Order: sequence, then structure tokens, then C-alpha cells
Amino acid sequence: MTLHATVTREEWLAARLDLLEAEKALTRQSDALAARRQALPWVRVDKVYRFDTDAGRVTLADLFRGRSQLIVYHFMFGPDFKAGCPSCSAIADGFNGTTVHLENHDVAFTAISRAPLAKLQDYKRRMGWDFPWASSFGGEFNFDYAVSFTEAQQQAGADYNYRQGEPMMGVTAPPVIEIATGVGTDAASFMRERPGLSTFVLRDGVVYHAYSAYSRGVDGIWGMYPWLDRAPLGRNEAGIWWRRHDEYAAVPAASCCK
Repeated sequence: MTLHATVTREEWLAARLDLLEAEKALTRQSDALAARRQALPWVRVDKVYRFDTDAGRVTLADLFRGRSQLIVYHFMFGPDFKAGCPSCSAIADGFNGTTVHLENHDVAFTAISRAPLAKLQDYKRRMGWDFPWASSFGGEFNFDYAVSFTEAQQQAGADYNYRQGEPMMGVTAPPVIEIATGVGTDAASFMRERPGLSTFVLRDGVVYHAYSAYSRGVDGIWGMYPWLDRAPLGRNEAGIWWRRHDEYAAVPAASCCK
């Protein structure tokens, strides 16, 4: 193991104050970026989307549940999956505690996946989650918001994260094969689903699309990473180390910290 620098308390404080200036600059830059995000123009949503939920069949407007804003997490759970994507599952572990605060600040939240509702409900019970989760099974919502792709789109190189993708979209990568096996499907089928986040506004009965982010654009809501970024060894990653939270018992505690 490489030895880390050790200094006196006074030397540490000087280095920490220097870092603080960089942190403050990043905070100001983040605030400015958030303002630009909020200033994006909106797109009117004229198509009628329908979803299956615990409350029955609903429209996109119904998902607002009386609020003016809606945040959607596009959870990777395809119709043939046996379990949710482990990365999306790690992100979703943070939703329970956040949703109540959003809902009391005029922001509705829901996860949306293409799997049938019964599969989502079973998995939600397994994970101990209670946040809203809607099924878009049989509809075009996921395809229209660039988080699901047909086999033909995948072969041609579908647009994801505002960029033209590579044909087959990395389905031969060992980590992809490992994760696909864990959700009970093949790599190509797994990669036809992608993660993302979209936001919508409801004004005078009309729904508008405001924002979407994909890939590492959802890092900001992946709850463990802001903590790891402040841990002494940082993210300290060597491949895919995270698991569904009920699967960690099978993994030695120190395996992620070599």
C-alpha cells in the first residue's frame, strides 16, 4: 500500500483552507449550472401516456398527484427481467427518505419501468421500498424519453445521453454480462434498457417536459457516491463492487477496500 503524506495539524489546516477555496468555487459553479438547468425551455407533451400504478391506470398528468412538478427516475427493469438493475437499485435505496420531502415541496416523484406492475410490486416488497413506482409496460414512454430501445435501434447504434451509440452498445463487456445474468436476462436485452432522470411541469392542465439526464448525469442522486467522494480513499473502485442491499451478506466486508 502506498504511504499517504502525514503532516502537522498546522500544515493540514493550510492545505485544507486551500482546498476550501476550490470547494467554494465548485459550489458557485454548481449553483450557476442549476440556474441554467432551470432556465431550459419546456416542451409541451401532447401524447397521452398511460401507466399502471398501485392506484390503478393513470396518465402522466395523474402522476403529479396535485403538485406542479414531477421528477421521474427511469429505473432499468425490462419486461423480461427477473430483478431490477443493481445500479438502479443502489440509487433507489435513497428514494424512500427523499420522496416525503419532495412531496411537501410541490414536487411529485415516481420511478418508471417497462416491467409489468406485478413484477415491480414484488421487487419493491423484496427491497423494502415504499416510493411510487409505475409501469409503462406496452407503452411508448420509455422509448420516447430515450431509456429503452428496440433490437433494431440497438444494432444500429441508438442515441443515448444525446450521443449516437455504438452498435450492440457494449453487450460483450464482462461487467455487462455479469449484471445481465444477475437480473435474469441476456446482455443484449439488458442493454436495451438504460437509466435516466426526467422532470416535468404541469401548468393549466398541460404537461411540459423540462429536463432529462442520463448515464453519469444521474450521479448526483446516487446517494452513496457523495459520501464516498468525502471518504479518505474516495470511490476506490475496481470494477462493479455494489450489490442489492440484501445481497451484501455474501460478500466479504473488506473486499471493496483492498
